[in-house]
Amino acid sequence: MEVAILYFVVLLAAFYLLVVRPQRRRAMQHRGFVAALEVGDDVITNGGIFGTIRALDDEAVELQVAPGVTMKVARVAISQPVPPDIDPDGPPEIAAPGDEA
Repeated sequence: MEVAILYFVVLLAAFYLLVVRPQRRRAMQHRGFVAALEVGDDVITNGGIFGTIRALDDEAVELQVAPGVTMKVARVAISQPVPPDIDPDGPPEIAAPGDEA
């Protein structure tokens, strides 16, 4: 009986260390990122939409997704900044079948 309790405690500790703690760290980093958003930042939403922040308030962000086209999204829907090696205005590069990489 004591061995079963020990296994259960080890399992709970492993679950906490491998799942709960990293998820809390990611959530804390995301909250900090969302709190630090500024007008002019290029970002990507959770849905994969690239845009430039044009206005901010406590709950929403106004994104310019194309010249003259803006959309309002929830502030928490911003997932990440646009990486420097991606051009959000350029067309995606799609390799044709048979092209060598």
